[in-house]
Amino acid sequence: MNFRLIVLLLLTIPTSFAAAEVKTKTVEYTDGDVKLEGFVAWDSEKVTDAAPGILVVHQWMGLTEYEQTRCKQLADLGYVAFALDIYGKGVRPSSQQQAGEFAGTYKKDRALYRRRLNLGLEQLRAQKGVASNKIAAIGYCFGGTGTLELARSGADISGVVSFHGGLDSPTPDDGKKIKAKILALHGADDPFVPAKDIDAFKAELTSAKVDWQMIYYSNAVHSFTQPMAGNDNSRGAAYNKKADERSWEAMRQFFDEIFGS
Repeated sequence: MNFRLIVLLLLTIPTSFAAAEVKTKTVEYTDGDVKLEGFVAWDSEKVTDAAPGILVVHQWMGLTEYEQTRCKQLADLGYVAFALDIYGKGVRPSSQQQAGEFAGTYKKDRALYRRRLNLGLEQLRAQKGVASNKIAAIGYCFGGTGTLELARSGADISGVVSFHGGLDSPTPDDGKKIKAKILALHGADDPFVPAKDIDAFKAELTSAKVDWQMIYYSNAVHSFTQPMAGNDNSRGAAYNKKADERSWEAMRQFFDEIFGS
């Protein structure tokens, strides 16, 4: 056999094999009369009876292919990943304007938001192979805000990671309920998160003696992990490949810390 062909086969077989082991399914659940539909991914070769579980909270367009892809990436790292559904089965914004209205509904009603977040957490815990004492949450934009709200609800989880999320502090005393370690990954040039919000966020966590970290990424604006945001920083939201890769690696290191490498 040709030597170059052997090398090519050796390079492609592991990748194809690994990808084939990642399994997915949709999960229907409810909040009263409201039907919700989440998405779970896991690697059947890597998941044991005590695998960490990661809750994924979607951005303001709802649970999309983007969150599903992140779940698959997490599954490839050996986690069971569950993307929850805040809006409801089949309920998806048709425009950014409508997305703002949808997201605003939950930001104005934090009790409802936290209930939907905790219902998603229950679904993650119910997945086969998830270690109940090894749970974390990650979220993007609106979902980044969601991970912090989940922590403020007093959820018994190990950590949360907010990717370019909102960092306001509407009820500072809720910081005292936080049990999780916090990692906030933020674009240094994000125009949608005022400095006063960042100051209030830091003050809330510090006053409550929460174990928190915050990392800024230069030349990064809002939505820096999302290719669908385009590449024009002047719009305030744009993809930044370097910040995306660095923040994902920061998340991985954070998980190694809270779960044990």
